[in-house]
Amino acid sequence: MAIESPAILVDKYTDIWAEQFAYKNSHVDHFYHIRDRFNNGEQNAEIMLYLLARCVKGSVRYGKNGKFNQSPDKRRHGTHPRNIESNAHAISSLLKGKTVFSVVDYRKVFDIAKPGDLVYMDPPYQGVSKEKDNRYFSGLGFEEFSESIKILNRKNIDYIISYDGECGGKEYGVDLPESLNCTKFLLNAGTSTQSTLLGKKATTFESLYVSKSIARVIRSAPAQMTLMDWAV
Repeated sequence: MAIESPAILVDKYTDIWAEQFAYKNSHVDHFYHIRDRFNNGEQNAEIMLYLLARCVKGSVRYGKNGKFNQSPDKRRHGTHPRNIESNAHAISSLLKGKTVFSVVDYRKVFDIAKPGDLVYMDPPYQGVSKEKDNRYFSGLGFEEFSESIKILNRKNIDYIISYDGECGGKEYGVDLPESLNCTKFLLNAGTSTQSTLLGKKATTFESLYVSKSIARVIRSAPAQMTLMDWAV
């Protein structure tokens, strides 16, 4: 919707966003009302966008029953429609006519990719895909994913993978195998929001793996990579 029909998306989002100020109880109750609509089958673009704009940290969470269960940020009212309008039209101007959306197994993308393409992957992180911290609807098997990267290596296709990281000295997840010959960087993502909520202060580092040829480019231009630290 943001790409193909930004004006329609903005109008519908604005209607929902404005409802919270006149809702019978409070803007927090309005969020739960909209969330119930979404969980009961109204899974359309404007409702999803509103939930993203109003929920805590903008993070999607689902329960074991498959329903959206993230709470609202009680301190804010969500992204103002003016900002949504600016962003949606910018997205549309960049991507309309140049983008194809598909819902397929990621390995099918590997099959159609060819040298000269760049494959970016942001799979469910290992650290938040387990029973005690199940933030994703489903996880992704580490061995299966690691093995599939070999397809890209064999086809000489460049790739970038966002995958786990560390916070406050604690590492989350297992490193991808050295046999893949990709390079790991640590991106300084700033102070952890979760640690702040717990009254602590810790810096989050996101792991970023890149294929061999991309690593060579980064090494040749280190001044441009100020957010990156070589992983030890």
